[in-house]
Amino acid sequence: MITAGPHGARTRLYHRSGCQASSMPRDPIQPSRDSTQLPRTATRAPRDPIQPSPDSTQSPLVLAIDIGTSSVRAILFDRTARIASPAFQKTYDMDTTPDGGVHIDADRLAAEVASVLDDFCAWSGQATGVQAGAGHAGDGHGAIDGVAMTTFWHNVVGVEGDRAVTPLISWADTRPGTVILELGERLDAAATYGRTGCVLHASYLPAKICWLARTDPETFARVERWMSIGEYLFLKWFGAPACSVSMASGTGLFNAHRCDWDDETLAALPVARDQLTPVTDVDEPVRGLKGEFASRWPALAGASWYPAIGDGACNNIGSGCVDEDRIALMVGTSGAMRIMRRAAEFTIPDGLWCYRSDRRRILMGGALSNGGNVYGWMRDTLRLADEQRVERDLGGMAPDSHGLTVLPFWAGERSPGWHDAARAAITGMTLHTTPLDVMRAGLEATSYCFANIHDRLRSIWGDTGEIVASGAGLLQSPVWMQMLADVLERPITASTVTEASSRGAALLALEASGALEDLAAAPVPLGKTYEPDPANRDRYREAMKRQQDLYDMMMDS
Repeated sequence: MITAGPHGARTRLYHRSGCQASSMPRDPIQPSRDSTQLPRTATRAPRDPIQPSPDSTQSPLVLAIDIGTSSVRAILFDRTARIASPAFQKTYDMDTTPDGGVHIDADRLAAEVASVLDDFCAWSGQATGVQAGAGHAGDGHGAIDGVAMTTFWHNVVGVEGDRAVTPLISWADTRPGTVILELGERLDAAATYGRTGCVLHASYLPAKICWLARTDPETFARVERWMSIGEYLFLKWFGAPACSVSMASGTGLFNAHRCDWDDETLAALPVARDQLTPVTDVDEPVRGLKGEFASRWPALAGASWYPAIGDGACNNIGSGCVDEDRIALMVGTSGAMRIMRRAAEFTIPDGLWCYRSDRRRILMGGALSNGGNVYGWMRDTLRLADEQRVERDLGGMAPDSHGLTVLPFWAGERSPGWHDAARAAITGMTLHTTPLDVMRAGLEATSYCFANIHDRLRSIWGDTGEIVASGAGLLQSPVWMQMLADVLERPITASTVTEASSRGAALLALEASGALEDLAAAPVPLGKTYEPDPANRDRYREAMKRQQDLYDMMMDS
């Protein structure tokens, strides 16, 4: 049995065997006269670990703000993308509902971001109320030249005037999946996918907007503009939103070939072009914080502020995966496997997506709604609290020795089948099954999902790229790293970057300002490489086939 894909094609889980560059002038971050110049070359930089080095920081300095799905961070980087400050962080929880809702009050999240900036400015030596530019940036650093931002993709809030009137809805909210059939009647799914790089799915804005129109028409009628959290922050801080090509490309409303809002998609939806922020790019920063914020954050008042970039793009850039030579594999709460390249036009392998980091570069890959959250659920539910012991015991188990088959869809499915209603399933349990068996089976099952994305990327780019893994949970588990190398049948190298998305945002700002000639010139901090064990290949292949059979049965039932 073969399941129906998101745009009419029949999709198997496993099958092993143009835009013009922006002409806007570059603003802003200029290197100081006494700073050491990077080589003016786009050749690949050598591997080099990144360590905080406040005594050797080089101007310009860029503060990177990273707004994730559970925390907000701010970290200062210098011109060589080395960390130049402590990491300032606030954690938060999304609101969830039994019917699949995942959202947060936009003003509450904005307050968390502002609080992190308060903490950073306090550290920087700029007391509240001190004249902007009068002090230093902590530990003897110079003035902060730029502020970069990265946020989680596919979020949206409805705004009336300058205030949010809907919650900020996350990509993980599955409630909009109830309108997918209706969307399929309004839009040619395959043609829309080809233009936007996004399938018709609850993650994206076409479904979110139609769902809000259906379920809360009174509030929907009040919405004057739709925007992401990064745009909303710019509206609050500067009086006008700013939307990058990168954030727009993850909406499902954007023509990724023309780098503009997609009129054909908009015509079929209850949203007009003038309700969306005009698209800019990372090389078009803004200045001029409102008075209250300039006084509150004097260290940042004179900086150039760059529009928010999608977290996946920044993760690739921060871990050194900026072209076909390196493929990024990331495990956070969710998971993703992505490849970046310079391109105006593209063809998408079935079941994947294509976004942009900027006008010049596409980002192609697949996303899993289930990554570290699977490990977390199993650890908590199965009461496997001693993580060091769990790691040791998992390493002592042979591949697929548990006899279990798992569909790891605790949070639904994205790539490649895009089934909103997919749910987790575990089969093969007996009276002898242990919690550790279930944990190992869950990690193996998630690895098989990565293998499927990898095979689809390989259909376009072959096997030449080095796979670079990031994400704290993954990198702290040598067992999972080895498992992925065995399942993908490829070497996997660990990134040593601890804040890849923040670093990527800073690097884009440095490149946009002219302080860095090309992203490929930045150091690439890499660690241990895990080689695949050929002895495990056949066993994992058999287990993947078993998972495919279960997937077929469940999705067709």
